Amino acid sequence: MPDPVVVAKLTAPWWPRHSGGASTPELGPTDLIYLIAALAAPIAGPLLYRVLHEHPRAARFVDGSVYVAVPALLAWQVGHLALEQSTLLVLAAATAGLAVPSLAERISHALHHHTDELALVMGVSGLSLHAMLEGAALARGAAGIDLAFGLAIVLHRIPVGLVIWWLVRPRYGPSAGALGVGAIVLVTLAGYALGTEVLAGVHGAGGDLYQAFVSGSLVHVVFHQGRHDHTHG
Repeated sequence: MPDPVVVAKLTAPWWPRHSGGASTPELGPTDLIYLIAALAAPIAGPLLYRVLHEHPRAARFVDGSVYVAVPALLAWQVGHLALEQSTLLVLAAATAGLAVPSLAERISHALHHHTDELALVMGVSGLSLHAMLEGAALARGAAGIDLAFGLAIVLHRIPVGLVIWWLVRPRYGPSAGALGVGAIVLVTLAGYALGTEVLAGVHGAGGDLYQAFVSGSLVHVVFHQGRHDHTHG
């Protein structure tokens, strides 16, 4: 699920150019703080989940927030990407990602469980791809990182970690949930290490359509699986 701000930063002329392949720029003290905060933010989501789920009212609030936040994030990011590319293909891909799992489940009840699993894996892969782009966006080097841009990356990664934990832990256990959140941290480091030139190709038509499709799949998982996995007395 590509963020328009990240896309703009990746294509801006002040990005460092590497002539001999991707290399990791040196971070200043402030940039290092942003990088560490971006790596820690997804972990804060599960911690917040654990604290709030000790109280039924707070737990219902968390669940309701996920139901609102995921569709809103999909509409915002896919909508901006569609406007940026001046094409409806991105919207069509997101709609297909939302509809295909439901259609598959209606065709065969035997596919019901496996469809949810596949949609969840695809959704997490889309979040991971987006996290990798953010890692590249933090590899700004001597140019420094804008305050608003750095805070935007850090703050929106908290609900990313929360959504992954919210979806994975109830069905597959805390170890799987930790693995999903940990993947976001690792791919962020990979994106930073690979640099912007290597990741610029992700924003081709195929990469954008894939991210739109898996974004729709994630919405399906949130409403379909979450309804069964999250009940509070």
